[in-house]
Amino acid sequence: QVHLVESGGGLVQAGGSLRLSCAASITLFRINTMGWYRQAPGKQRELVAVVTNDGSTNYADSVKGRFAISRDNAENTVSLRMNSLKPDDTAVYYCHADLWGSIYWGQGTQVTVSS
Repeated sequence: QVHLVESGGGLVQAGGSLRLSCAASITLFRINTMGWYRQAPGKQRELVAVVTNDGSTNYADSVKGRFAISRDNAENTVSLRMNSLKPDDTAVYYCHADLWGSIYWGQGTQVTVSS
């Protein structure tokens, strides 16, 4: 069992920045992939960014060049730095962990970008 706790969401104006953090209840060395997904009202949950335990990253096309995911194995945290935010980035952001096939989700944190 893994507990994931997100923090850092909030309200920001378009063009602004936010940093999301996700704290895991176990060492990240046991987790294959961690990442962030988001779900906007009326839309399906979609991948934003993921990072594997060897440091490889993958981003949705819509956030490439604006968002950066990082993984701190010493602190058992994964962060998402979001720059140049757009109203279309408004969503609930969920932390995600894949323990070699066992999937865990955080409770979500709201990000709202005003125009």
